[in-house]
Amino acid sequence: QVQLVESGGGLVQAGGSLRLSCAASGRTFPSYAMGWFRQAPGKEREFVAAITSSGAISYYADSAKGRFTISRDNAKNTVYLQMNSLKPEDTAVYYCAAARLVYELTRRNNYDYWGQGTQVTVSS
Repeated sequence: QVQLVESGGGLVQAGGSLRLSCAASGRTFPSYAMGWFRQAPGKEREFVAAITSSGAISYYADSAKGRFTISRDNAKNTVYLQMNSLKPEDTAVYYCAAARLVYELTRRNNYDYWGQGTQVTVSS
């Protein structure tokens, strides 16, 4: 079992930056692919970014490309999402998730564990 705890959310002005962290419990963290998703009010949860277990390959939603960077530190059991040039439309609850298999990491149904989420609010 993997438990995930997100942190780093908050209120930021448009154009600003935030770094989200997701701390995982358990010695098996390095074997999991990790992803970040977000959910805005009244909308479905959508894919933002994902990274393979070694960190060698990452994937991004079109909305995140060029602005967000996903990374991980397996020694610290932590995955990060650096978000730059934030826009009001980035406002959402951000969730990290862990997947045992590297398969269609853009699909939320392929993840096995989820955190509780952290709120990101971008003001205009």
